[in-house]
Amino acid sequence: MSAAEHPNQFALLGQRRFAPFFWTQFLGAANDNLFKFAFTVMVTYQLQVSWLPPALAGLAIGALFITPFLLFSATAGQLADKHDKATLMRFVKWFEIGVMLLAAWGFLAANVPLLLACVFLMGLHSTLFGPVKYAYLPQHLDERELTGGNGMVEMGTFVAILLGNVAGGLLIAIPGDGARYAAGGCVALAVLGRIVVQAVPRAPATDPALAINWNPINETWRNLKLAHGNLVVFRSVLGISWMWFFGAVFLSNFPVFAKEVLGGNEQVASLLLVVFSIGIGAGSLLCESLSRRHVEIGLVPLGAIGMSIFAIDLYFASSGFVPPTAPGAIAFFAAPGAPRVLADLMLLSLAAGLYSVPMYALIQLRAPATHRARIIAANNILNALFMIASAVFAGTMLKAGFTIPQVFLATAVLNAVVAFYIFMLVPEYLLRFVAFVVSRVLYRFRVRGDEHLPVQGPAIVVANHVSYVDAILLMAASPRPIRFVMDHRIFAVPVLGWLFRLAKAIPIAPERENAEVYRAAFEAADRVLAEDDLLGIFPEGAITRDGELQPFKGGIMRILERRPVPVVPVALQNLWGSFFSRIERGRAMTKPFRRGVWSRVGLVAGEPVAPADVTPEGLRASVERLIAA
Repeated sequence: MSAAEHPNQFALLGQRRFAPFFWTQFLGAANDNLFKFAFTVMVTYQLQVSWLPPALAGLAIGALFITPFLLFSATAGQLADKHDKATLMRFVKWFEIGVMLLAAWGFLAANVPLLLACVFLMGLHSTLFGPVKYAYLPQHLDERELTGGNGMVEMGTFVAILLGNVAGGLLIAIPGDGARYAAGGCVALAVLGRIVVQAVPRAPATDPALAINWNPINETWRNLKLAHGNLVVFRSVLGISWMWFFGAVFLSNFPVFAKEVLGGNEQVASLLLVVFSIGIGAGSLLCESLSRRHVEIGLVPLGAIGMSIFAIDLYFASSGFVPPTAPGAIAFFAAPGAPRVLADLMLLSLAAGLYSVPMYALIQLRAPATHRARIIAANNILNALFMIASAVFAGTMLKAGFTIPQVFLATAVLNAVVAFYIFMLVPEYLLRFVAFVVSRVLYRFRVRGDEHLPVQGPAIVVANHVSYVDAILLMAASPRPIRFVMDHRIFAVPVLGWLFRLAKAIPIAPERENAEVYRAAFEAADRVLAEDDLLGIFPEGAITRDGELQPFKGGIMRILERRPVPVVPVALQNLWGSFFSRIERGRAMTKPFRRGVWSRVGLVAGEPVAPADVTPEGLRASVERLIAA
């Protein structure tokens, strides 16, 4: 089945492998936030607690909630790798019911210490659920569903946070009976979550023999080293943690931003939260369609660029904002600069959704199954540390006399610096972004048969050679990186040569021209396959000069003699005559408006050929048939 024929992400809500899990995590996130916000409102407006003044209540509740992530994430990751994840989810939901019964008593008795203890315990509930949640998905979704599944989870989480906050505020504010209704709402959501989780299918242990290390400090360090074992995964973990830093700066400052900069009240602060949540949800859902249902990390640089651009514009929009005469949401909407402020906030949060979802999916796809939950636990630990760092960063700037818009501007500039640093450390993000732009902006790129491109294991991808961007289009179609063997002369082409060096393409020269480069190319190709990666070659040896398929050279047989692996024939269609292809009696890239931008091109992948059945002539015939398909 091709990606275009795959059911979209919303179809997952009708399937048992996903729907009960989705609603379980949705109800848990909603309950966390209903409880925390109702408690915050209670101690801010309804109770007088000398040792917990309203100005510190939100900070204290947030700090207590996040503390278990630092203390117990390492243990939670081990438990998720050692045990069936559905069983763990059911345990967590029983635990949630117990905590919510205690919290109900705390609400009814107005017992603030007990409610603070429950905040810590609900943080522990979320700590235990986090590694289970993200390690569950790759056991039940294939590569083409991971991005959509993660997008649904991220969207559902932010909608649940929004609804939980709204419900908590409304229930606790009911005159005379607010505490009773808030208590009932918390218990009801916990019980409903336990009912729903019963339908979650089994997700067997990935490392049942694991011996649990109960020392959180030792195990945290071990988890971080596990994550660091795969640099792409580890730097994706750092990238996600940075996104939480970025988002926390905005979310934590919405109340003050609404009051001091926009001249609004709590309605305006709530409106900012609603817009931010909708943006994150929209960006998360967009990932699947923009990625053509693959794990497309080319969206990450796009998201990072959007985060900085719209955060910078938010600074300019809010710096010149003239507050309305009345503090409510309706008056704010009528203010001249309000649409721009809301649009910037919506678009920067949408960009954050585009940024984060592919990173989560990449971690799930690339992390070893036996260690996946522990690596996700390491991610949760770093997320918590980065969120604490964001509070210190914003607090230090505000204490030094900077304004909220200036804090937002500094965060946007810092985001650009951090993103550039990450993309230089992990060129795969930048390369996939270039492939994303070429395949969706320069061309209307249609991919068929992409299910034949292997998600795991070594293989050779062979394709016809029509243009200078053939390798880039193959990158865009493949669910994982491809190391290409390419004519050494292409490395002298401006820009493209730099990109191919960044992609660690393997230069090759004719043996009679440079025997050393020729031999080194075959050695490097063998190492790629030995490491279970994909190798891409163009057996014609050069870009076609007349648009016709040229004879295939025999170098592939030499590769297969050393390392017998499947070979996937691929055809690139309709690229002849485009800007990046040669023309008769002419050179490529000389007429910019030839076959203009947005022309239709395609790629068709055929079924893999067993190494014993491969011949250059047979591969050429397969590619020729695919070109005509």
